Amino acid sequence: MTNMFRRICGSVLALLIGASALWAGADDYRFEIVSTDHRVGSGVTIELRLTDLRTGQPVEGAVIYATRMDMAPDGMETMTSPVTALPAEGPGTYLFSTDLTMAGGWRFSVAAKVQGEPETVQAELELRAEP
Repeated sequence: MTNMFRRICGSVLALLIGASALWAGADDYRFEIVSTDHRVGSGVTIELRLTDLRTGQPVEGAVIYATRMDMAPDGMETMTSPVTALPAEGPGTYLFSTDLTMAGGWRFSVAAKVQGEPETVQAELELRAEP
């Protein structure tokens, strides 16, 4: 009986683990800013990391389709700067170039599609531009 019980428990556990992937959602992923040197100027590189929170692993191959850089943290949401995607340097890392035209708080909004995930992964990340 013990062997049978172990097999049943193992099967149930495998089903539960497999089913958890079906319950995954956009909240199971997180963007975070990796770069730390954000000085006022043109062509500033912003480095983001996208992580699967269920596994702690970096997420490769996400399709970034919406980005916006603005000064909403300082009450100037209409103060925007264009964002250009750059080639990635590592797994789960996404690079962007932007112009930080003045010192202060900036908000970087990003939206992405992750392979196999029907929901859009979105984030609003804040950073400070230093003079």
